[in-house]
Amino acid sequence: MAEPPKLRVLMVSDFFFPNFGGVENHIYYLSQCLLKLGHKVVVMTHAYGNRSGVRYMTGGLKVYYVPWRPFVMQTTFPTVYGTLPIVRTILRREKITVVHGHQAFSTLCHEALMHARTMGYKVVFTDHSLYGFADVGSIHMNKVLQFSLADIDQAICVSHTSKENTVLRSGLSPAKVFMIPNAVDTAMFKPASVRPSTDIITIVVISRLVYRKGADLLVEVIPEVCRLYANVRFVVGGDGPKHVRLEEMREKHSLQDRVEMLGAVPHSRVRSVLVTGHIFLNSSLTEAFCIAILEAASCGLLTVSTRVGGVPEVLPDDMVVLAEPDPDDMVRAIEKAISILPSINPEEMHNRMKKLYSWQDVAKRTEIVYDRALKCSNRSLLERLSRFLSCGAWAGKLFCMVMILDYLLWQLLQLLQPDEDIEEAPDIRLGYHRGEGLKEEDKVRNV
Repeated sequence: MAEPPKLRVLMVSDFFFPNFGGVENHIYYLSQCLLKLGHKVVVMTHAYGNRSGVRYMTGGLKVYYVPWRPFVMQTTFPTVYGTLPIVRTILRREKITVVHGHQAFSTLCHEALMHARTMGYKVVFTDHSLYGFADVGSIHMNKVLQFSLADIDQAICVSHTSKENTVLRSGLSPAKVFMIPNAVDTAMFKPASVRPSTDIITIVVISRLVYRKGADLLVEVIPEVCRLYANVRFVVGGDGPKHVRLEEMREKHSLQDRVEMLGAVPHSRVRSVLVTGHIFLNSSLTEAFCIAILEAASCGLLTVSTRVGGVPEVLPDDMVVLAEPDPDDMVRAIEKAISILPSINPEEMHNRMKKLYSWQDVAKRTEIVYDRALKCSNRSLLERLSRFLSCGAWAGKLFCMVMILDYLLWQLLQLLQPDEDIEEAPDIRLGYHRGEGLKEEDKVRNV
C-alpha cells in the first residue's frame, strides 16, 4: 500500500504553464521536487485558451485550470468573493493542509489566500518581484499586499533585496519572511558540445521587450557596440510592445545583418538559442532575482547585467559583469566582458552552477517554511480582525468589512453544501516514487 503524502500543498497563481517565465518555472520545478519528497502538490490557476478543467502533468502534478479568463497581463479580474466556492471545493476535495500563493500581481493568489485563512488553513506567500513606493500603481499594489499579508503564516522572497522590499511594502515582521532563491535545471541548460568560434562574438538577449526589462536601453546600447566592434553580432529573442523600437533601431543603423530578431522564443528552445552565443545581456531596470541569468550561466555564457534589485546576489563576481542602467556604462561593461571572454570555460561554469543552485535544495528549504507555518497557532476571527485594523485608519476598517463578509459567505456555503457532501479526490501518484530524482526527460508535458 502506498504511503500517504507528508503534506498536501495547493499552489495558487495566475501564472503557470503553458506560459513560461520566472514564476511559472518556479512553481513547476518546486512542485516536481516536492512530489519527489513525498508530498502531494496541486496547482490552481486560470484557464488558458481551451486548456480548462483538471489536467495532469509529469510526476502526477494535478492542475486545476479554473474557468476564469485573464483580464490584463495574464491576471484574472478581481472578484473578491467570486472564487470562494471553487477555492473551498478544491481545498476540501484535495484535503489540503498548506496553501502557497505566488506573485503579488496575481489576483487569484490574493483571493485564494484570503479565503484559505477564513477557513482556517495555513498559508504561505512567495513574492517574486520588486515594486516601488511612489507611483500610483505601486501604492495600490502595496496596499493590497498589506491586506493579504496581514494574516499570513509565513512568507518567502527570492533574494535579500526582495525580502527588504516586501517587508517595507507590507509591514510584515522580518521574522516571518524567509529568503529562498530560485534555481536552474542544469540537466536542461548545459553548454554546447563544441564551443562557438570567437571569430564572431555573439551577444544573446532573451527577454520580454517591455520598458521594465530595459528594452529602451538596448536601443541605445546595440548600435554603439556594433560601431566599436565589427565582429560582434546580437541575437534578440522575445516579444512585447518595445519590439517595434528595436526594429526601427535596426533599420536606422542598417544592422539587419548583425542584429537577428527571433520574436517570442518557446522555453524548450531557449537553450538552443543560448548555446549559439558567448555573452548574455540582461538590461532589466528592476529584477528581484532573474532566472534567465542562471540559465545563461549554466549554458556557459558570461553575463553582462544591470546592477539592479537582487541581480548582484545571483552570480559570483567572476561570472558576471555588472553595470548601472545607463547606456554608456553598459557599453563599457560589454567591452570588459569581451576582453575577459578568452578566460571563460563553459564546462567549468556549468559545473559550478550545479553546485550553487538546485531545485531539490529549494524544495527542502521550502519544506522548513511549511513546517513553521503548521506550527503557527490558529487565531479566532476577532484576533484576525485586529490585525487588519492596523492597516490604516480607513483601509483597516474596509479590510475588516471585507473579511467579515467573507466569513459570512463561507458560513452560508457551509449550510448550503456541508463539507461532508464534497467528494474527496483519491491520491494518485504517477511517474517517479518517493526518493527518486527528476530525470532529464521529465519536462513539462500535458497528459
